[in-house]
Amino acid sequence: MNKYYTRACNFYYGKISKTNIKKKKSTPLNGNSLISFDKLEIISRKGANIISINEINKLPKNLKIKINEDLENIKKKKIFKKLNLSDIPILMGIVNLTPDSFSDGGKYNNIKLAIKRINNLVSSGASIIDIGGESTRPGANDINPAKEWNRVKLILKFLINKKCLVSLDTRKSFVMEKASKIKIDVINDVSGLSYDSGTINFLKKTKKPFVIHHMKGTPKNMQIRPSYKNVLLDIYDFFEAKLKYLRKQGIKHNNIILDPGIGFGKNLKHNITLLKNISIFHSLGLPIMLGLSRKRFIKDISLENDTKERIGGTVASCIQCYLQGVQILRVHDVKEINQAFKVFKELQ
Repeated sequence: MNKYYTRACNFYYGKISKTNIKKKKSTPLNGNSLISFDKLEIISRKGANIISINEINKLPKNLKIKINEDLENIKKKKIFKKLNLSDIPILMGIVNLTPDSFSDGGKYNNIKLAIKRINNLVSSGASIIDIGGESTRPGANDINPAKEWNRVKLILKFLINKKCLVSLDTRKSFVMEKASKIKIDVINDVSGLSYDSGTINFLKKTKKPFVIHHMKGTPKNMQIRPSYKNVLLDIYDFFEAKLKYLRKQGIKHNNIILDPGIGFGKNLKHNITLLKNISIFHSLGLPIMLGLSRKRFIKDISLENDTKERIGGTVASCIQCYLQGVQILRVHDVKEINQAFKVFKELQ
């Protein structure tokens, strides 16, 4: 039996969106009147078909029920603890307290530099600060949990009095437990909660909000010829199965973010497919986050126009995802990305 997936498409923005909603010509995305849509792409592993929303009733009964369920998830206002998901994009600023991260390794791995970095990110408009003590760049090795904890503990203490959410980028329940005694608002585990068997118990016990991140393989091997039957649908199925598993484990809250993991076990074609069709994940009913900043796919596309910071490619891909309603963007260059969105929205 065919499994079907629903992707919102044909979007409208700003005043045009509000006018169309008022005239019942389009439907708000995630309860946000500033972005709406009037078509759905119905996808299976055999093909895809785009229909207008008002054509749903013409579908076969079982398919109509499925599409209407997805549509409700796409339409509904998303809620996440301490975040206003109507004011998008929300920027998550990256602070890697490591000597070997792919872009900024060694730049902030002492207390003074890290504090200066955090202050700059917050003043530039970052609502979330993502703290990491272990590199998960392609080819990276695991490090000892105690070593990772020693890298992040002083900065977490500094963040107690900062007016921002604190995200902890770790795969290790030992680090999560230690950090929870200081300050963490979100767990951002790039392994999809599968690296450490203690992570699920920690999340169940503390009820901490968290990110479900998709990664094929491990940082050590994820970029060695990654392959999928259908990257978009395979990752959708991964999220669906993971959510079902978490519910069975007793995690019932909806303070969960989905991150399809651009560059984590994906080649250029996989990344482009995901970014072009990212709105499919709205039908899972949870907010979407993407880490696009300075990623390798920008170099692969821009070739001789590649630059060290890749700000141009980061801005372009961030706007592409904003136009499909992605709520949270994880970036290095918060001031520049904020500048780009202020100008873009005003011109829009």
